[in-house]
Amino acid sequence: MSENKTEYAHPKTLKTYLYLYFSGFVMGCAEIVPGVSGGTMAFVLGVYETLINAIKSADLTSLRMAMKLDIKGILEYMPIRFLLALGIGMVTAVLLLASLIDGWLHNETTFLFAFFGGLIVASIIAVGAKVKWVPNAIIIFIIGAMFAFFIVGFGTEEETTTDGDATHEVDEYVASPPLTLFFSGMVAICAMILPGISGSFILLILGQYAAAVGAVKNLDIVSIMALGAGAAIGIIAFSRILSWLLDNYKNVTVAALVGFMLGSLRLIWTRAVDGVDVVSESGSLDGGQIVLAAILLVAGFVLVSLIDHLQDKDNPIFALFWKPAIAPTED
Repeated sequence: MSENKTEYAHPKTLKTYLYLYFSGFVMGCAEIVPGVSGGTMAFVLGVYETLINAIKSADLTSLRMAMKLDIKGILEYMPIRFLLALGIGMVTAVLLLASLIDGWLHNETTFLFAFFGGLIVASIIAVGAKVKWVPNAIIIFIIGAMFAFFIVGFGTEEETTTDGDATHEVDEYVASPPLTLFFSGMVAICAMILPGISGSFILLILGQYAAAVGAVKNLDIVSIMALGAGAAIGIIAFSRILSWLLDNYKNVTVAALVGFMLGSLRLIWTRAVDGVDVVSESGSLDGGQIVLAAILLVAGFVLVSLIDHLQDKDNPIFALFWKPAIAPTED
């Protein structure tokens, strides 16, 4: 992961803007799928700490500047360009892929979660390699993994109708009360910035995932605004806690986040297995489907490992055969 936070916080080149847009797009894609955290993608892409500190900058000082219409002061105080590039990428992903991902979740569940399983396994290895595995970090890692493992074991909210032994999701969009969506957004956004715990999955637990996706698909402005307002308040408050932990207890905090990612694999496996009856009429995968699922898992693994290695050339997998060139020394 890149340590050049200043470059990301105050982008100046087109390359940096495009990278931030791409990072936001990947985070947005991840957040649409229950069980995959946008925070995980931010961590691997090297923008996590910059994101937390950027959100933290939305404080009383920036509010006073806004009330005085001090635009120049706000641009200097807050990394607005970073947030815009990342945010536009996330919004693009949500708007473009909400319907597509929703369709995949219904019809290609096994293959979709095989791919995201590869992403998360690679993320665990990439981020875990950054941790100093001293005793306290190991203990926190185990606690984090157990916490995520049990929390993702809670029942999901998928609205279903029964047809014999089979269950089918209800396709009709039913809007939730704005106040319910507001508080759901507050809780879910905290999970979004925690690697390993998906904001979408928290919405599933709270019974609001179908309503949230449906609001985006149907452009229900009232519901979208209620979710957005709750998310804005929740993320501003929670980012301060995370920022403090990363500033004062970075090693054990990252170890806990890696634990969250490991524990979340329980949900990935469950959703992949649950999807078997969707992709195969016989209720089990045939040889070709097993091969495709394996290819997608490996593709997700390679994609994240490659992105991580391109950041700082020390991904533990790619570093085995792709080492940075050593600059010649002058006599």
